[in-house]
Amino acid sequence: MIHTALLLLALTAAPQDRLMSPELLWDLHRLGSPALSSDGALAAYSVRDYDLSENSGRSSVFVVDVATGKSRLLFEGWRGAGELQFAPTPFGERVLFAGRPDVDGASTQVWSLNVADGSLKQVTNVEGGVANVKVSPTGEHVAYTVDVKLDPEVTEIYEDLPKADARIIDTLMYRHWNAWHDFSYSHLCVAPIDDEGRAGEHVDLMEGMRVDSPVPPFGGSEQYAWAPDGKSLAFTMKEVERWAESTDSDVYLVSLDAPTERRNVSDGRDGYDNDPFFSPDGQRLGWHSMERPGFESDRNRVLVMDIATGEVVEPTKGLDQTVHGARWSPSATALLFTSEWRGTNQLFRMPAEGGEPKQFSEGRYNWDLVELFPDGERALVTRMDMTRPTELAVMNLADGSARLLTDVNGAYFGELKLPGIEERWVDATDGKKIHSWVIYPPDFDPAKKYPLLTYCQGGPQGQVGQWFSYRWNFHLMAAQGYIVIAPNRRGLPGFGRAWNDQISGDWGGQAMQDLLSATDSMLAEPYVDKARTAAVGASYGGYSVYWLMGNHGDRFQAMIAHCGVFNLESMYGSTEELFFVNHDLGGPYWSSPEIQAKYDRFSPNRYVGNWNAPLLVIHGEKDFRVPVTQGMEAFTAAQVEGIPSRFLYFPEEGHWVQSPQNGVVWHRVFFEWLGDHCGPK
Repeated sequence: MIHTALLLLALTAAPQDRLMSPELLWDLHRLGSPALSSDGALAAYSVRDYDLSENSGRSSVFVVDVATGKSRLLFEGWRGAGELQFAPTPFGERVLFAGRPDVDGASTQVWSLNVADGSLKQVTNVEGGVANVKVSPTGEHVAYTVDVKLDPEVTEIYEDLPKADARIIDTLMYRHWNAWHDFSYSHLCVAPIDDEGRAGEHVDLMEGMRVDSPVPPFGGSEQYAWAPDGKSLAFTMKEVERWAESTDSDVYLVSLDAPTERRNVSDGRDGYDNDPFFSPDGQRLGWHSMERPGFESDRNRVLVMDIATGEVVEPTKGLDQTVHGARWSPSATALLFTSEWRGTNQLFRMPAEGGEPKQFSEGRYNWDLVELFPDGERALVTRMDMTRPTELAVMNLADGSARLLTDVNGAYFGELKLPGIEERWVDATDGKKIHSWVIYPPDFDPAKKYPLLTYCQGGPQGQVGQWFSYRWNFHLMAAQGYIVIAPNRRGLPGFGRAWNDQISGDWGGQAMQDLLSATDSMLAEPYVDKARTAAVGASYGGYSVYWLMGNHGDRFQAMIAHCGVFNLESMYGSTEELFFVNHDLGGPYWSSPEIQAKYDRFSPNRYVGNWNAPLLVIHGEKDFRVPVTQGMEAFTAAQVEGIPSRFLYFPEEGHWVQSPQNGVVWHRVFFEWLGDHCGPK
């Protein structure tokens, strides 16, 4: 079915005569969950496809021969298939994965897949389903998480009132990001696998604990790891009393022989500690650690503990960048990791005992390290950039050369006109340099005039890298005839810790000046139409738009804010992870006159009297990080002030838009608004 669709598309469209569209974004195949066989001969991966008319998606699984690059479809049409891994079984090596077939009433379970003939065997049968699956290196056990209900509902407290619809709330974190607390907790469990390849009854490693592992909302299976001998695990959980005000997660070691005895290896470190990984000989345990409590975007360092002695060292000491996905080389002589670097994500290697890291990837891409080959000389990696989504590749660690293994969207991109992309360094108002990406429309002609979009990044600490977004898609914006300037303003990683940290306590300060400086650098270009400019962004980017509404002078003729912060005081009282606002804003607005003055200075609602540009507000009802009332307040202010304005409201979406048809509505309204106020002539 996938191949037929690609073939028909290729036959019905002439080469390079098509532009990216919102509908095409949802046609693109989304590669994920790659895994490498133990001998390095095969790689498996999933592909997610969406049916816009059905407003739903289905998953397929492929295997590719690493030597030849030839892929083979193993199965398709499942509601979900991910977390692929090659693992030993009683019948030889198989791909085990978390899957949900397209059957009414089916839940996500662990399945075993024979890549030779595509045959499937169900491994688990857990009521309610499982998530975050990892098979032990020996294949004797499988670990996964299950939701365990521990808190009573109102109808269980008052059994004589079965139709009552209420919640009794005694502490914060009663809702998180896009969901209300469901009275359950995600627990890590381990089950033995028998000679028939089926899992037995599992043991809950967190029995009775009102704690989650992985740590919500974004933690996944990277937050736990098996020891090489398969006899113990290291996992992450956050067991603190004032959850909403703390980032104190910890890494725990537990043996299968004594599953109730947990050893906290990061005790006494009050920032985030997570993502454990064992050395190949099992004698050392590494993990990611943030030093400063309450700062969710602190430098991610690597700590390594000698398991026998408990001694902990930091091989990344002095590194002026953050670490992601760290692991040992097969020989345990080096650490490899991903890190933001000058508007890209690159791969680095450093001596395991510490020292200067060496970048071994290259190019204008976001690279991600999947697995190392047994020879230690190559790596299975993924690659994406602003024009194309993720593909799978093999990289030579010696020189960084890469060979693509997949081209899942080749038929589409063979016919698409692509935008042009360049780096631009802009002078900041304080004398520093601001890195920016500039994206030009296909067939850009500098003799013509084009409208300009200033993209305001969210986070507030999240690099504008070479990512391919299915919402804030620069390729799509350029294809509609816009030039896009996307600045890596103050507060974004990849340019040293001082640059990253500066935004904390200065939300409406230098970062806003950086956005204006980048905009002014483009307005000086003869091919930019100064009468057709807009500022757009989401989350902190939406905050930026609201702030710029009252402080841009006459630069912009249109504004779009998605899930943006409008009123800092009401945001503080209605958001959920208070550690975020406590760190970035200095604490509650009532805590001191100095902090109140900062709220007054930086809150966009204080500048409504200066608003003069048409505003599109977009917000989801289930956004609990930046509650929907923020968008409502901004829209009300615009309406009262007589500012041309529109409110795009999604009752079932959260901080993001995840439904296919809602996604297309989002883009259609987005470009209609721009077209009405500053669109291409």
